[in-house]
Amino acid sequence: MLDLDTWQEIVDTIRANKLRSFLTGFSVAWGIFMLIVLLGSGVGLGNGVEYQFRDDAVNSIWVRPGQTSVPYKGLQPGRNVQLTNEDHEDIRSGVDGVEHITSRFYISGSVRVRYRDETGSFDVRSVHPDHQHLEKTIVTDGRFLNPLDVREYRKVAVIGSKVKDALFKSEPALGKQIEINGVAFQVVGVFRDEGAEREMEKIYLPISTSQRAFGGGNRISQIMMTTGQAPLDETAAMAKEIHRRVATHHTFSVDDPRAVEISDNNEEFERILAVIRGIRIFVWIVGLGTLLAGIVGVSNIMLITVRERTREIGIRKALGATPRSIVALVLQESILITSVAGYVGLLLGLAVLEVASRSLPKNGFFQNPEVDLAVALQAMLLLIAAGLVAGFIPARRAAAVRPVEALRNE
Repeated sequence: MLDLDTWQEIVDTIRANKLRSFLTGFSVAWGIFMLIVLLGSGVGLGNGVEYQFRDDAVNSIWVRPGQTSVPYKGLQPGRNVQLTNEDHEDIRSGVDGVEHITSRFYISGSVRVRYRDETGSFDVRSVHPDHQHLEKTIVTDGRFLNPLDVREYRKVAVIGSKVKDALFKSEPALGKQIEINGVAFQVVGVFRDEGAEREMEKIYLPISTSQRAFGGGNRISQIMMTTGQAPLDETAAMAKEIHRRVATHHTFSVDDPRAVEISDNNEEFERILAVIRGIRIFVWIVGLGTLLAGIVGVSNIMLITVRERTREIGIRKALGATPRSIVALVLQESILITSVAGYVGLLLGLAVLEVASRSLPKNGFFQNPEVDLAVALQAMLLLIAAGLVAGFIPARRAAAVRPVEALRNE
């Protein structure tokens, strides 16, 4: 264990070689600074990507109608595929792994919404109750649609907070009647959405009511479902089975890729996460490389220090200093430089991430860059270990100095 005098001696040595010590410390500080900033940037990029998926459930499959592109059973290509309620029920009851399922029906033409003297044009979605799970709709007042609304063709509506503000101002909306293209609906809920502002400018109606009131028949515009915790291979099998069932129902080839569009968000999200993981691994490699360069600089500087202090070390050994004490002296100096410089670099890196987190927009592809406290502590432990490694070779060389040869050294 080094005493206070030895610590003082180490500090005096550093002060006597200020430029050399500064450059050595700077290389270490820069290395840990870049490591922290790069790691935080990787997290910020991941946060931004996850934010872009905040509106829709990532464990979901979406089915949209298309147009046939190949002939099949005497039928020519170019036929439009129209999804129906029967497709919804067939998928709901026949495809294993479906957790929540909903369909959408869009009212054709322009949609005018009126409450007393206030009117506006809003996006109206006619859906099933499970739609709440697909869009992550958060009800703030009242309730969302329920199965009875669909089964009994109830004329009820759930409106977004922006719709409520536009039509009702500060007046309560629950229980009030709004007119949608002249048909009265009672407001039973108000919601907000994790997505963009425009998501709160929408109105949800029971799909059965909307089909009956606005001439939709049994037609639907798209089908969406969540897949629970099913792994990627199972969701791929589900998507294939859905395509087969729709093809059978609408008489087109199962090999026709354009007749119906099936989007597996699980696959897309997993692909993006794989890219993010690759970026984070690359960031670690670059950051550790930068840090390693700083540590190599420390080792080289310590070799120079040992060479310059050869005569002093020889005198110490002639006076009875043990090789162990010489090794401890060199290692202590190496650890001191790397620890102090590394701590400064760590604080600067965290400060830059904090400033960036406060300055960046909250709805972009890069947001909330941060480094976990555990990672920061691991980086400091890595620095201390690196300081030991950086000083070990110079320390061994110092311990091997023979007093007679050292005293003859000029």
